[in-house]
Amino acid sequence: MRTAELSRKTAETDITLRLDLDGTGKSEVYTGCGFLNHMLTLFARHGRFDLEVACSGDTYVDDHHTVEDIGICLGDAFAQALGDKRGITRYGSMLLPMDEALILTAVDISGRGMLCCSLDIPTERVGTFDTELAEEFLIALARRGNMTIHVRQLAGRNSHHIIEGAFKSLGRSLGQAVAIDPKFSQEIPSTKGVL
Repeated sequence: MRTAELSRKTAETDITLRLDLDGTGKSEVYTGCGFLNHMLTLFARHGRFDLEVACSGDTYVDDHHTVEDIGICLGDAFAQALGDKRGITRYGSMLLPMDEALILTAVDISGRGMLCCSLDIPTERVGTFDTELAEEFLIALARRGNMTIHVRQLAGRNSHHIIEGAFKSLGRSLGQAVAIDPKFSQEIPSTKGVL
C-alpha cells in the first residue's frame, strides 16, 4: 500500500493529512482557506490520489502559514508513500489548457527538491487568497517531497484560471510520475541505484 498518514502541529497550524497514491481521486479537504480547498480537491482528482486534509491554522493573521505548512505535509506524505521509489515511472508532464490559460508542468521524482516556477498572476488576490501563496505551496511541496517541479505559464489573463491550471496540471504530472511502470516494477529508476 503506497499510503501515508501524518500530523504536524506548530504554534501556527495543526494539520492531519492522509494520502493514497493509488486512489481514485477522492478528497476531503478542510484547510480553513476556501480557495486552497478547491485547488487541493482538483489536484487530487486529476492526479487520481485519495487525499484527506484537515487544518486548523492562524488564518486570522493570513493564510500564509496554513498554505505553506500544508505544502510541507503533502511533500512529506509523498516522500513517505513512495518509500524507495522502486518501480515508479519517475517523470511526468502535462500541458493543460484552462480556458485562456495554458500551463505546462514537468516533474522528476529525483530525490532533489527544487521548484522552477514562472507564473505571471495578474492580481494580488483571488477572493481572499493571496496569489503569491501558490508559489509558497509549490516550494514547500517540492522541497519536502524531494522532487523537481517545473511550472510554466504559456498563456493566461485570469488569475483563478492560471492557478487552477497549475494545480490540475501538477496533479496529472505527479500522477504519471508516481505510477508504477509494470516493465520495471522491481527497479529503482536511476543508474545510481537510489533516488
